[in-house]
Amino acid sequence: MSNAVLSQSDGPPAAVKTGFIVALVLAAWFAAVSFMGATGALVTAPGEQSPALLLAVLGPLVVFFAAFRLSRSFHDFVATVDLRLITSIQAWRAGGLVFIALSAYGILPGFFAWPAGWGDIAIGVTAPWVLLSLIRKPGFSNSTIFRIWNWLGLLDLVVAIGLGALSSATATGLPGEITTAPMVLLPLVLIPAYLVPIFAMLHFAALYQARTA
Repeated sequence: MSNAVLSQSDGPPAAVKTGFIVALVLAAWFAAVSFMGATGALVTAPGEQSPALLLAVLGPLVVFFAAFRLSRSFHDFVATVDLRLITSIQAWRAGGLVFIALSAYGILPGFFAWPAGWGDIAIGVTAPWVLLSLIRKPGFSNSTIFRIWNWLGLLDLVVAIGLGALSSATATGLPGEITTAPMVLLPLVLIPAYLVPIFAMLHFAALYQARTA
């Protein structure tokens, strides 16, 4: 009886505690990116790269992989998170249509907006199909198709970030030039500095689970 009482007073499971910590980190991260975007902390002169933006994009990924490597509880959390949830979140990338619209209105350069936009749309609109396959076919998470879909999702993110950096580096600052400058201000800054790393983390979690299935 005493053992039962002690087991009930141990507190919530480790997965619940880790999930709560992850939620707090995501909230703090969102607030930090929003503050930087609102204050123009990531703005640079035309033709100059922004070390702060690079840190904002890659820093969270470094922290994620370090925690995955060093923290057993976080490793287990990533290894057991629901693949259906991970996949359904990727459907939000259909919102890449906003890049196409902003390019059409002369706010973002087509060189960056079209590949980034269509790549996100392709992943977003196929996410529901992948989700249904996970639900209907128990072994789909271990399939080649599932792995390829996740690798293509990662490739799209890498291409988008690369084109954005290239477009920023080649800007001349001439009057009327269309650049990626709006991407470092609210609300667009949330895409490269918040959503892109999160989508990359979700793809990694899915690929890890597929490999260890």
